[in-house]
Amino acid sequence: MGHMIELKSADGTTFPAYVAGPAGNPKAKGGLVVLQEIFGVNSHIRSVADGYAADGYFVVAPATFHRVQPGVDLGYTEADMNAGFGFKTAVEGLPAPGVMADIQAAIDHAAQAGKVGIVGYCWGGLLTWRAACTLTGLSAAVPYYGGGMTAAAEAAREPTVPVMVHFGDQDHWIPMDTIEVFKKAQPDVTVHVYEANHGFNCDQRGSYNEAAAKLARERTLAFFAQHIG
Repeated sequence: MGHMIELKSADGTTFPAYVAGPAGNPKAKGGLVVLQEIFGVNSHIRSVADGYAADGYFVVAPATFHRVQPGVDLGYTEADMNAGFGFKTAVEGLPAPGVMADIQAAIDHAAQAGKVGIVGYCWGGLLTWRAACTLTGLSAAVPYYGGGMTAAAEAAREPTVPVMVHFGDQDHWIPMDTIEVFKKAQPDVTVHVYEANHGFNCDQRGSYNEAAAKLARERTLAFFAQHIG
């Protein structure tokens, strides 16, 4: 359904993004930025983008590893996970604003369809949270199990748009006690917790939980319908 394009950040960096949906179509509900896990803009993320496009959004999924490693498209083996963690660490170590500039460019591109929301998974969930607090042009944000976003420094951020968060209560990367601390620090953020593990939305992972994924997606679509259209 979608295809790859090239976008340009404010610092002149060009990077690829997968786009899907009715760009400029008056029937588009709005724009949506989808942020990848640590596995690149792989087949799963492309299918997620296609799914939101089928729901009427113009979707942009930027390659957030591109500044350190172009063309990342990993699976879910232990070796893939180790490689993905390495790329994530490298991106997190870039001088500010780093990859956030690329996410801003993706938001700006999605805005041709109207109001823009952002949704991200795993590391993309953390970046979605940061985007909701630091970037412009957004109307809503939905992080899924963003590793690190319940840490004190992240929980202290102040979002500028409505945020809904999805966590799993069996996620060893994001312990429940830190989720409770996050909820207390962010009383205006809608937090849903599922009987599920990290990565429960991804049907290519062993941690996939169909019931949790379905409910979270229904809630996400309703949230975007409320704030984007």
